[in-house]
Amino acid sequence: MTGRPDPSSGAPGAGAPLSRRALLARTGVAAAGMAAAGLARTAGGTTEAGAATASADGPAVPFFGAHQAGITTPVQARLALAAFDVTAERRSDLVDLLATWTGMAARLTTGRPLTGPGGPDAPPADTGEAQGLGPARLTLTLGYGPSLFDARFGLAARRPAGLEPLPAFPGDALEEARSGGDLIVQVCADDPQVAFHAVHALARAGLGVVQLRWIQTGFGPTSATGRSSTPRNLLGFRDGTRNLDVSDAAAARTHLWAGAGDQAWMAGGTYLVARRIRIHLERWDRSALADQERTIGRTKSSGAPLGASREHDPVDLAAVDSHGVPHIPDGAHIRQAAPDTNHGATLLRRGYSYADGIDPGSGELDAGLVFLCFQRDPRRQFVPIQRRLATQDGLREYLTHTASALAACPPGPRPDRPWGHELA
Repeated sequence: MTGRPDPSSGAPGAGAPLSRRALLARTGVAAAGMAAAGLARTAGGTTEAGAATASADGPAVPFFGAHQAGITTPVQARLALAAFDVTAERRSDLVDLLATWTGMAARLTTGRPLTGPGGPDAPPADTGEAQGLGPARLTLTLGYGPSLFDARFGLAARRPAGLEPLPAFPGDALEEARSGGDLIVQVCADDPQVAFHAVHALARAGLGVVQLRWIQTGFGPTSATGRSSTPRNLLGFRDGTRNLDVSDAAAARTHLWAGAGDQAWMAGGTYLVARRIRIHLERWDRSALADQERTIGRTKSSGAPLGASREHDPVDLAAVDSHGVPHIPDGAHIRQAAPDTNHGATLLRRGYSYADGIDPGSGELDAGLVFLCFQRDPRRQFVPIQRRLATQDGLREYLTHTASALAACPPGPRPDRPWGHELA
């Protein structure tokens, strides 16, 4: 494949039926990629994506780096998870668009509006809904779904081994329209309008090449106190106490970052699994506090494991009370999800709550968890853990998995190595 576009020029791939420059000019973002190289120098001056910095417009997270931002970045308050299907017939159009998205993302993460040709008689280069809001710690994380590696673009030989479609799990009730996608983009920010603006901009730039398949929004605590402590999910329990410690480089290499043995282009990348999990809150709300705590395996108020006193006390699955009864019941969620009971399988979790109104069929709340996790290999991490949870977790009677997506997230982009270069 030849003719890979330069992300700083927006030049089209060879043989494209319609110049991408001409197409993007119609939506006012043709020049977005021109800022990529300059922004690599001004958006924080670091090569480690995920380390928050300050800019003239407020806190910003560097876009360029060894790993994509939005993975080990401290969790922001808002999520907009979007899936796109590729409608173009030429691989060059897709590669060209991803290079353009790279330049746009580099600019958006600094809080600056998109620029491009325009005037009073043309659509504005930027849609404007995030003007004046600052960076809000915006991150954009791109992943490729299994369907991108079908026969359409000749990419089958480049599909990484870990991108094997997820199996069906007992109890799944997945909605096809909410699941899957050729491209998955995780957008996180501390302002929901900043997050939406980023998805809006990508969709607008993708006219004629991709179309949105679904969007799922999510939220977490917004106060400084909420962000500094383990957040609570809609069950009312702290969620994420025993997460992968990304400051431990050895643990990250073992459990998070893919190696070159998968596909050379995935070295330093990772895999994202996203699940929309509806919580049947009306059923949960009728259960006694003691039952709720036995179901989770933690005290609701403090987050401490049952039998312990503080949230971060070690989880002792062998501990028993004076009558020989385990402090943490056999079906407790923290027992069934623990690395100790899953042959060491460990995930990096980034969860958000969602509230999507009322289920018209039942009149109950359609609310729950947008479960996001990153790992080195889903086949050896997410899949065995979820198989166990789907059959043995006491929490399963309160949950329904309604949507699912899997993506291979390449390593962090550089100005000379934009998103999509591995597909060219």
